[in-house]
Order: sequence, then structure tokens, then C-alpha cells
Amino acid sequence: MDDLTLLFVVTLILAAEFVNGWTDAPNAIATVVATKAVKPRTAVCLAVLGNISGAFYGRAVAQTIGTEIIRPEAINLVTLGAALVGIIIWSTAASFFGIPTSESHALLAGLAGAGLATAGPAALLLAGWKKILLGLVISVLFGAGGGFTFGWVLKMLVGGAPRNKANRVINGLQIIAAGGMAFSHGSNDGQKFIGIFTLSLVLAGLLPVFQVQPWVILICSVVMGAGTSVGGWRIIEKVGTKMVKLEPDQGLAAQTAAAVSILFASSLGVPLSTTHTINSAIMGAGTTRGLSAVNWGIVKELALAWLFTFPVCCLIGYLTAWILTRCG
Repeated sequence: MDDLTLLFVVTLILAAEFVNGWTDAPNAIATVVATKAVKPRTAVCLAVLGNISGAFYGRAVAQTIGTEIIRPEAINLVTLGAALVGIIIWSTAASFFGIPTSESHALLAGLAGAGLATAGPAALLLAGWKKILLGLVISVLFGAGGGFTFGWVLKMLVGGAPRNKANRVINGLQIIAAGGMAFSHGSNDGQKFIGIFTLSLVLAGLLPVFQVQPWVILICSVVMGAGTSVGGWRIIEKVGTKMVKLEPDQGLAAQTAAAVSILFASSLGVPLSTTHTINSAIMGAGTTRGLSAVNWGIVKELALAWLFTFPVCCLIGYLTAWILTRCG
């Protein structure tokens, strides 16, 4: 039964990692697709490579997720399985409406809900949740502020140059920035599920201590890359063209600000929402042309989805763990 439980939980982890790659592909490539810097399929290939390689960047985020969010000795494999159910349901449903959700917040909410159902408030670790709050600050403030700042600087630099010539240079830089954004996404979002995978091995007794294994990184990164290859075109359309009609310089500004913010968080072991970060950066870059350049109706729609992610996934995690614990 323990082997079957572990197999089921690992299957859920990889399914959630696939969904993460699928729905978060727009994080890296929405801007380059919207500004026509590269063709959509080429952009997807770039995102796949960046996500896979980024997952090998450090271990700090995986360590935070696996040891600092919920107390490992207070939970079991059922807790982890229950935590993942909400991500798969919520993110898949939202993607059909072209709404980018935060798999990071869905995962954290699921862990909180399932942990509470398994062991009560004592299951939660304050140190890790302080990092989550720091991640919120980095994703929203650094993303939006960086997007606006980089956007304003680029606007000043290219303001007097011939537009066609400037766009050719910027489009080339956008490709590099998109690769950096995909790499940063793998360094944070990819590491979260690597941390959960490693924790499942500890809970199953296959690892004596929490120590990320290279083969775990490889499996999770490839699965995330496979999910990324699907594309997430509805989300790309909404984020890249409907929320803000990006000019090439704004696309470059948004990608650069988001990639720098995410890599900074990853180096600190801070799990943050890459979705929030890139969307905040896009909004920040868009406002360099005035507040009217942003479709605030779309922003409201995205904000509501982000707002509901935590309570919905927390509730799903709690109920799933409660039911499975009592049925078991």
C-alpha cells in the first residue's frame, strides 16, 4: 500500500508539474509572441529549453518548499497528494478561459489546507510563510516597478532613433530576455515541485534526510518542459495582446524586470509567483505610455483569479486530505 501511495503521489506531482509548464509557458513567451520578435513555435522551443535548464539552478527554493512550509514530521504522503489536487483542477479549469493562475500560490494553499486537515495549525512553519510574504513583495513591487523603470529608460534611449532600426535591435534583445525569463521560471517554479518530489521520498522512507537528487531534477524539468511545449495559447493572447498592446521596448522591459526579480528570489530561496511577477512587469511597462494603455478590465479579471486561488486551493486541499484520512 505504501508503494502504491507513493506511486500515486508522484504521479500527481508530475501531473501538477506538467500543468505548471503548460499554463506558465506564457510567462516566458507572451511578450515576444505579442511583439512578433519570434514565431510562436520558436518561442515555445525557447521556453522549453529555458525551463529545463533553469530547474538545475540551485536548490534553495526546493529546500524552502520541502522543509520550511509545513512540518515534515507532522504530515504524510496523503497530505502531499491532497495538496496537489487543487493545482490540477484549478489551473486546468482557468486555462480554458485564458486566465493565468499562480501554480505557486495554488501549491502553497494546497499544502496549507492539507497540512491543517492532517495535523492542525502546528503543521505550518512560520519561517517559510515569512518567505512567501517576501515573495509577494518581490513579485508585485519589483515586477511592476522594474517594468516601469526599464520601460521608461528604454523609451528615453530609443525615443530619437528610427523606429524600424530600433525595433530590430530590441527584438534581438527580446529573444535573449525571453530565454532569461524561461530560465528564471525554471529556477523558481520548477524547483517547487522538485522540493515536493524530494519530500515525498523522505516521507516514504526512501531518503533519510531531505536532499535533492539530480535524477529528481531531471525528471521534473523534462516533465515541465513537456508541459511548456503545449503552449497555453489562450493565456498568451490575453496576457500579451489584450491586457497591454506591447511595443517591442515594453516587451523587453517587462521580460528583463521579471527575470531579474525571479532570479533574485530564487537565489534567496524565496518561492514567488512567476505569473504575478511577469504580469506585474507587463503592467508596469505598459504604463510608460499612460494608464490608459493598460486594459484594466483584464487586470481586474486576473486579480480576481489570483485572489480566489489561495482560498479555493486551500479548501480543496483541506477537504481532500480530510476525506482521504478518514476513509483510509
